[in-house]
Amino acid sequence: MEGENSTAVSEFIFLGLSTNPELKGLLFTIFLAVYGATMLGNLLIVGLVAYESTLHSPMYFFLGNLSFLDFCYSSVTAPKMLVGFLSRANTITYRGCISQIFFFHFIGGIKIFLLTIMAYDRYVAIFHPLRYMAIMNGTLCGGLLWASWVGGFIHSIVQVAIIIQLPFCGPNMLDNFYCDVPQVVKLACTNTFAVELLMVSNSGLVTLMCFVVLLVSYSILLAKLRARSTPGQSKAVSTCASHITVVTLIFGPCIYIYVRPFRTFPMDKAISVIYTVITPILNPFIYTLRNKDFQMALKKLKRRKQEITL
Repeated sequence: MEGENSTAVSEFIFLGLSTNPELKGLLFTIFLAVYGATMLGNLLIVGLVAYESTLHSPMYFFLGNLSFLDFCYSSVTAPKMLVGFLSRANTITYRGCISQIFFFHFIGGIKIFLLTIMAYDRYVAIFHPLRYMAIMNGTLCGGLLWASWVGGFIHSIVQVAIIIQLPFCGPNMLDNFYCDVPQVVKLACTNTFAVELLMVSNSGLVTLMCFVVLLVSYSILLAKLRARSTPGQSKAVSTCASHITVVTLIFGPCIYIYVRPFRTFPMDKAISVIYTVITPILNPFIYTLRNKDFQMALKKLKRRKQEITL
């Protein structure tokens, strides 16, 4: 990386969530359990969507991909955080830090674009049910998913390209448990005002605009659903409410972190924990595991296992 030639810093030191050995042990146990549940829950959903024929529809196709992204997203930060609880010096190399930033924003960007696509999917399903499968065909779904990956890559590579041009000559302590743009940029040995504006425009404003679009879209959907009476109205309202909950959980912390100057506030670490650790484990329960179709698919899976064992 060319930016590495202009920096004397070869590694960064994470201050983490705590320096108390006993508290670090407790936090390790808690977050290991959360991370394990996140992996199991999201991989279960991915497996069910892939192998259960009753879940082969556009909505579950997107939900399966969202669960896969949550699995990857949590794996970008959680393993390093867990290792940090067990080690005295919680460090990461310069290259490792840049890589973590890239994958963190790459996957996060895909999730943001995917959630926007899912709002369109719900609109078509609710207001054009007879044409739903024709409109949301495999070609369109695949194209939309591919577009979200391309959008996430562009969003992430722009951030990394800017950061690697910055010189780092010390200090090298990051007041966090993972590498992210706000903390890393503040350590640069140069005036970063222009860089902060670019980062806020890249991450903050894009996220805020997508959030506003999603809120307006779901508000219109709910208003139209309340204005008409159909047999599947309650299910549609429940689905939209679940989507709004997940959108708020994902976009709220993201807006808090990126739509402001890169300054440290007391709630920053708590928000980061919610954003990187808690949200990926909540999504499976909010979106899918309460869903009747998924519950039926789980029952089928259990029956198949029982038949095999017998």
